[in-house]
Amino acid sequence: MKLTDIRTFVVANPPPHNGGPYFVFVQLTTDGNVHGVGEAYCLPFDPAIVARMLVDVFERYLAGEDPHNIETIWRRVYSAGYTQHADLALMGVLSALEMACWDIIGKEANQPVYNLLGGRVHERLRSYTYIYARPGDKTDVYQDPELSAERAAEYLAQGFTAIKFDPAGPYSAFDGRQLSLPALELCERFMKLLRAAVGSKADLLFGTHGQMTAAGALRLARRLEPYDPLWFEEPVPPDAPEEMARVARGTRIPIAAGERLATKYEFARLLRTGAAAILQMNLGRVGGILEAKKIAAMAEVQHVQIAPHLYCGPVVGAANIQLSTCSPNFLILESIERWQGFHAEVLKKPIRWEAGYVIPPGEPGLGIELDEEVIARHPYRGKALHLEMARNPVVG
Repeated sequence: MKLTDIRTFVVANPPPHNGGPYFVFVQLTTDGNVHGVGEAYCLPFDPAIVARMLVDVFERYLAGEDPHNIETIWRRVYSAGYTQHADLALMGVLSALEMACWDIIGKEANQPVYNLLGGRVHERLRSYTYIYARPGDKTDVYQDPELSAERAAEYLAQGFTAIKFDPAGPYSAFDGRQLSLPALELCERFMKLLRAAVGSKADLLFGTHGQMTAAGALRLARRLEPYDPLWFEEPVPPDAPEEMARVARGTRIPIAAGERLATKYEFARLLRTGAAAILQMNLGRVGGILEAKKIAAMAEVQHVQIAPHLYCGPVVGAANIQLSTCSPNFLILESIERWQGFHAEVLKKPIRWEAGYVIPPGEPGLGIELDEEVIARHPYRGKALHLEMARNPVVG
């Protein structure tokens, strides 16, 4: 079997844009006409350039190769251009291509990918959702604790047993910083009202985006501890796991981190420092499915759990499901609400979500197929990046 062809799709995600303004999908084809799909997450370039990067890497390192040779392909791409380092852009491209190879491998074997990586451990996967804005909201749900508490109660009624939110304010290219007293008070009010809204029926996941210094994060953590959140997410920027470890040692709240890291090498540093109790690898960035499985195994040795990150499209979501199903130290899976709307429309068969849990598919490969008719109706023509940081320091 040999890889012979590649197609890329830059797909606009219609309003309300949950999961980002666009998705970058790739489809690989073999000489036996077997197709596999992948997705690249959050590269810091125009998505049209990302699509060209996918083609370039495919032509240099994958064309003519057997997709079963994951380790060989991975090492060649990882070392491309004399890098041999966790370059996030290259790893995003590699993740998408590797994911598509696994989809092909599973289809050839007529098995779900999780059966090829150790077999099913979990019959269903507990999931959480961010609190998302909705059309018609009279205030900003991300800054209005009363509205956020109402929305949390709605998610609870749908079946969710865990809910994430991030009221800590904007994140800037100049973070970490100390949050202002009004920001600290707002965060504490969010925790108080949401805990009252869900009681002990749901875990609360306090998200941040690396806004704080270690000292600033500890100030906030002291305010959050009485409400017993399941985790305190990425409290300091991802480039300093030693500082994150200072936070972990200084709070009773478990630290979750990893969405902005790639490869086993960066996660090994996170584990060595004791910076996180929960690893949040994004399979569209970390280096692919096998790399994530290796990281999960490293974490298992230290009794650290995994909670795969998702703020992108349903192909990464499907890969997350495969990894989670076969990982003994799986904790919880990020969902985009209930996988409805465009996340369902772009697939021929949507991801199955029932009463707070994702049900792993029995179909071979990743268990999904893209609906190319829907994709063709939603080309992305914008210039915005998937995510942006404030370009100036946050004041106050």
